[in-house]
Amino acid sequence: MIAVITGDIIASRLVLDQDKWLVPLKSLFNNWGIRSKDWELERGDFFQVEVNNPLDALKKALQIKALIKKVEPLDVRMAIGIGEKTYTGESISESNGEAFIYSGEKFDSLDKENITLGIKTTWEEFDEEMNLYLKLAATFMNKWSVSSAELMEIVLKEANITQDEIGKRLGIKQNSVSGRWSRANVNEILEVEKMFRKKIYALIK
Repeated sequence: MIAVITGDIIASRLVLDQDKWLVPLKSLFNNWGIRSKDWELERGDFFQVEVNNPLDALKKALQIKALIKKVEPLDVRMAIGIGEKTYTGESISESNGEAFIYSGEKFDSLDKENITLGIKTTWEEFDEEMNLYLKLAATFMNKWSVSSAELMEIVLKEANITQDEIGKRLGIKQNSVSGRWSRANVNEILEVEKMFRKKIYALIK
């Protein structure tokens, strides 16, 4: 069982210097796997990423979100599909299975549902609950400022980092980090990610 993240960049054409987001995004994907085999970026702003461990799927989606939100006025639409992989092609675009189908189906419904992040699996009750959490979380994730996104990116990458260490990294005082932490709703995001991980683990073990 795997996860597949399908997504595209919102307002990508409004950023004249595409390298501002494209280079960091490719670097992130390269840290996760091999281009074509594990991830692909097409038409400049459409991407697909295979995640071998479904427990990591939401965290990786949040990392993408934080990275993209660091560049105004960008945002990102993403759909996570979790299921079996029945065929491994030479490239991710040729591979197939439930995870790919679910991810594609959910991605196609994002605009109609007026959401930017959704999940589809074989477990309907899980989908209903988790998509509600994500819809609520999106009310503040979609409003992340550049500074909030920078903070969230660090926290997601280094789970045990302290606010003092973040302050040194960003060149700001601890009380400024605390303010950003609150404005970014870091605790709530981490709780949703933890809940996702816990529920997926129970379903697939």
